[in-house]
Amino acid sequence: MTNTEQPNQLNIEISEEVSEGSYANLAIITHSHAEFVIDFVNVMPGTPKSKVKSRIILTPFHAKRFMKAMIDNIKKFETANGTIQDMEAVEIPFNFGGPTAQA
Repeated sequence: MTNTEQPNQLNIEISEEVSEGSYANLAIITHSHAEFVIDFVNVMPGTPKSKVKSRIILTPFHAKRFMKAMIDNIKKFETANGTIQDMEAVEIPFNFGGPTAQA
Protein backbone atom coordinates (compact mmCIF):
# COMPACT_ATOMS: atom_id res chain seq x y z
CA MET A 1 0.00 0.00 0.00
CA THR A 2 1.39 3.40 -0.93
CA ASN A 3 1.43 6.37 1.42
CA THR A 4 -1.39 8.10 -0.50
CA GLU A 5 -3.81 5.14 -0.25
CA GLN A 6 -6.07 4.91 2.76
CA PRO A 7 -7.27 1.60 4.18
CA ASN A 8 -10.78 0.68 2.93
CA GLN A 9 -10.55 3.32 0.18
CA LEU A 10 -12.67 2.52 -2.87
CA ASN A 11 -11.15 3.19 -6.28
CA ILE A 12 -13.94 3.98 -8.77
CA GLU A 13 -13.47 4.49 -12.50
CA ILE A 14 -16.00 5.99 -14.92
CA SER A 15 -15.91 5.68 -18.70
CA GLU A 16 -16.11 8.81 -20.85
CA GLU A 17 -19.52 7.74 -22.21
CA VAL A 18 -21.01 7.22 -18.74
CA SER A 19 -19.46 10.45 -17.41
CA GLU A 20 -21.50 12.44 -19.97
CA GLY A 21 -24.66 11.32 -18.18
CA SER A 22 -28.23 11.05 -19.42
CA TYR A 23 -30.96 13.62 -18.81
CA ALA A 24 -34.17 12.35 -17.22
CA ASN A 25 -37.26 14.27 -16.15
CA LEU A 26 -39.28 11.26 -15.01
CA ALA A 27 -38.44 8.38 -12.69
CA ILE A 28 -40.67 5.33 -12.41
CA ILE A 29 -40.08 3.27 -9.28
CA THR A 30 -41.31 -0.29 -8.81
CA HIS A 31 -40.36 -2.92 -6.27
CA SER A 32 -40.66 -6.55 -5.31
CA HIS A 33 -39.78 -8.21 -2.03
CA ALA A 34 -36.15 -8.48 -3.19
CA GLU A 35 -35.38 -5.34 -5.18
CA PHE A 36 -36.27 -1.78 -6.15
CA VAL A 37 -36.18 -0.86 -9.85
CA ILE A 38 -35.81 2.78 -10.88
CA ASP A 39 -36.35 3.59 -14.57
CA PHE A 40 -35.16 7.04 -15.65
CA VAL A 41 -37.05 8.46 -18.63
CA ASN A 42 -36.65 11.59 -20.76
CA VAL A 43 -40.16 12.75 -21.72
CA MET A 44 -40.05 15.34 -24.53
CA PRO A 45 -42.89 17.77 -25.30
CA GLY A 46 -45.06 16.72 -28.23
CA THR A 47 -43.49 13.28 -28.43
CA PRO A 48 -45.99 10.44 -28.04
CA LYS A 49 -43.39 7.86 -27.02
CA SER A 50 -40.49 8.05 -24.60
CA LYS A 51 -37.68 5.59 -23.90
CA VAL A 52 -36.11 4.52 -20.64
CA LYS A 53 -32.63 6.05 -20.62
CA SER A 54 -31.34 4.10 -17.64
CA ARG A 55 -32.52 1.39 -15.25
CA ILE A 56 -31.02 1.03 -11.78
CA ILE A 57 -31.78 -2.06 -9.67
CA LEU A 58 -31.15 -1.87 -5.92
CA THR A 59 -31.56 -4.15 -2.96
CA PRO A 60 -34.01 -2.82 -0.32
CA PHE A 61 -31.02 -2.05 1.92
CA HIS A 62 -29.28 0.02 -0.76
CA ALA A 63 -32.55 1.68 -1.83
CA LYS A 64 -32.99 2.97 1.72
CA ARG A 65 -29.37 4.16 1.86
CA PHE A 66 -29.91 5.91 -1.50
CA MET A 67 -33.07 7.61 -0.17
CA LYS A 68 -31.21 8.88 2.92
CA ALA A 69 -28.34 10.16 0.76
CA MET A 70 -30.80 12.00 -1.52
CA ILE A 71 -32.54 13.59 1.48
CA ASP A 72 -29.18 14.71 2.89
CA ASN A 73 -28.04 16.15 -0.45
CA ILE A 74 -31.35 17.97 -1.05
CA LYS A 75 -31.08 19.57 2.41
CA LYS A 76 -27.53 20.72 1.61
CA PHE A 77 -28.65 22.05 -1.80
CA GLU A 78 -31.57 23.97 -0.29
CA THR A 79 -29.34 25.45 2.43
CA ALA A 80 -27.03 26.82 -0.27
CA ASN A 81 -29.59 27.66 -2.98
CA GLY A 82 -33.03 28.06 -1.41
CA THR A 83 -36.06 25.82 -1.26
CA ILE A 84 -36.82 23.64 -4.27
CA GLN A 85 -40.43 24.22 -5.32
CA ASP A 86 -42.48 21.03 -4.97
CA MET A 87 -44.02 19.82 -8.23
CA GLU A 88 -47.45 19.37 -6.59
CA ALA A 89 -47.51 23.15 -6.08
CA VAL A 90 -46.80 23.86 -9.76
CA GLU A 91 -49.53 23.38 -12.34
CA ILE A 92 -47.92 21.91 -15.46
CA PRO A 93 -50.09 20.92 -18.41
CA PHE A 94 -49.75 17.19 -19.01
CA ASN A 95 -48.93 17.78 -22.69
CA PHE A 96 -45.82 19.84 -21.77
CA GLY A 97 -46.81 22.49 -24.32
CA GLY A 98 -47.09 20.04 -27.23
CA PRO A 99 -50.24 19.28 -29.18
CA THR A 100 -53.28 18.25 -27.16
CA ALA A 101 -54.08 14.54 -27.46
CA GLN A 102 -57.51 13.51 -28.67
CA ALA A 103 -59.26 10.17 -28.31
